[in-house]
Amino acid sequence: LIYRMLMSTGQSAVELNIPFLSDLFFCKDVVTLCFKFAGMSEKLLSDLRIGEQGIIKHFTDDFIALKLMEMGCLPGEQVILERLAPMGDPIAISVSGYSLSLRKSEAAKVVIQQ
Repeated sequence: LIYRMLMSTGQSAVELNIPFLSDLFFCKDVVTLCFKFAGMSEKLLSDLRIGEQGIIKHFTDDFIALKLMEMGCLPGEQVILERLAPMGDPIAISVSGYSLSLRKSEAAKVVIQQ
């Protein structure tokens, strides 16, 4: 299935930073490649615009990850950027049925898929 997805994109394994197709099956994050082929892209929560949404994929900082997971920001949860402060910091997101305000520096540690 993954081979067919790779071939259908018209991209070579080298273009995807996979030197050999066999290395695809040893990648730690094959799911990321599947989302890439499905047209979904990764970006940081801090890069969203008002009204845009995404699904939390992972965190780049363990300390922030623990803090945010305790507040309901779990991988797989959908987030929507609701508001920005006048100077752009903090931001308000909707997650797990409630609104949560985050500093932009904290939001920059959350990787989402759109």
